[in-house]
Amino acid sequence: MTDVFGIEDFDFPEGFLWGSATAAHQVEGNNVHSSNWHQEQEALKKDPDRDVSGMACNHYNMYEEDIRLLGELGHQAFRLGVEWARIEPEEGHFMEAEADHYVRELALLKEKGIQTFVTLVHFSVPAWFEEKGQFLSMENMRYFERYLNYIVPRISPYTDFWIIFNEFNLGISQEALTRKFNSVRYHAMAYHLIRQYSDRPASTAHALVQYCGKRQNDRFDRAMQEYKDVADHEFFFHAIRTGELVAPGRDGIVDKSIKDTCDFWSINLYTREMVDARRADLSSPRYPFTQTKMLPMDFYLDEFYPECMYHNLTRLMDRPVYITENGCSCVNDDFRIVYLVEYLCALREAIRAGVDVRGYLYWSLLDNYEWFSWIPKFGLVDVDREHDFKRTPKPSAHFYKEIIENNGYKREMLKKYLKEMPRVRTDI
Repeated sequence: MTDVFGIEDFDFPEGFLWGSATAAHQVEGNNVHSSNWHQEQEALKKDPDRDVSGMACNHYNMYEEDIRLLGELGHQAFRLGVEWARIEPEEGHFMEAEADHYVRELALLKEKGIQTFVTLVHFSVPAWFEEKGQFLSMENMRYFERYLNYIVPRISPYTDFWIIFNEFNLGISQEALTRKFNSVRYHAMAYHLIRQYSDRPASTAHALVQYCGKRQNDRFDRAMQEYKDVADHEFFFHAIRTGELVAPGRDGIVDKSIKDTCDFWSINLYTREMVDARRADLSSPRYPFTQTKMLPMDFYLDEFYPECMYHNLTRLMDRPVYITENGCSCVNDDFRIVYLVEYLCALREAIRAGVDVRGYLYWSLLDNYEWFSWIPKFGLVDVDREHDFKRTPKPSAHFYKEIIENNGYKREMLKKYLKEMPRVRTDI
C-alpha cells in the first residue's frame, strides 16, 4: 500500500512542457462522416441503450471556451486532432470550411501561447476509407497521401508537434498484425511528406503497456509476456531505430525510409496488463488484490501501477520522450490527485535514470466519450451535457495547475486538496 502523503518533494527539468490531451471524435461531436460514428449507429440498432458519441463535449462549437480554460488552468501545451472525416467526407471532396475551422482553432492556441500537438489520425477515419479497407491495404496509401498533401500545408504554421497516428501498435490477431505492419509504412510516408512542409518534430503515439506474465515463475507465461512485448512494442521501436520491419506472421522487410521517422517517442502510458499462457487470447484479469474500484463498471484501467511509468520509459534512452497520454478514470476526483502524484513521481525517477522526458500531457482535459461509454471519467474538467455542456474544473485541475506553476510537486500542495487517502465506495 502506498502512502501518498509520504512522497517527498520533486521537481522537473527547466523548460519541461505541461499540458493536456484530447481526441477529436471523443470531444467534438457530430462526427457523422466518420467510421466510428457509423459503427456506433450500427451498434445502437442492436442495443438501444448503448452509449454513442452524439454531440460529445461539443468542443467543435466551444473550442474558444476550452482554450480559455487551458489558459486559466496554466496549460502550456494541448494535444488535439484534426478529423479527416470532416475534411474529406466524401472521397476526393475536400471541405475548405472544415479545414479553416482547424486553422482558426490552432491559430487561437498559438495566439494564447499554447504549444500544439496535432494528431492526424486518432482511430477514426472517413467511412468511405473504412469501406475500402483503410490501413489493411497498402493500395490505400494514395488516399492518405492525398489527404495529407491537402491538410498538412494548411496547418503547418500552427503545429509545434506532429502526431501522425494514435496507437496502431496493439493487437495480435491476424488483422491487427496486418494493420500495424502496414501502418509503419504509412507512418514513414507521412513523416517524409510532413518534412516537405514543416521542420517541426513528428512521431506516432505509441500505447506502451507493460506486459506481466500472471505467474512470474512460469516459463509459459514469461514466454508469452515477451511475445506480446515484441508483437506490440519492439516491432515499432526496432523499425524506427533500424529500418527493419519485423512482425510475427509476416515476412520481414528492410526499408531505410522507415529509419528515424520519429523525432521523439510519443508515449501513451497507463498501466500494465496480465498475460496468461493458458488462455487462447493470452488475456487475464488483473490480480483481484490490485484492482481499485473507481467506476460503477468493470474497466480495464482499474489499477494504480506507477511502476510501469519507470519500467517502460527506461527502455527509451535513444531520443526525447513526450508523454502524450496518461490519466486516471474515476468518479471520486481524489483518486486523480493521488494518481498524479504517484505517476509524476515515477516519471521523475525515469528522468533521473537518464530518460530524456521533455513533457507531459494529461489525458484528458474534458470528461470525454470513451469510445463505447460515457461512464469512464478521465477529465480534469467536468462536462454537464444536460445543461449546455457547462464546463467545471475539478479540484484535480487546480492541483495540476499548481504542479505546472511550480514545475514540480511539494507536499504542502497535496495537503490543500487531500485530507486522507480516498476510499473506494462500496455501493458501486
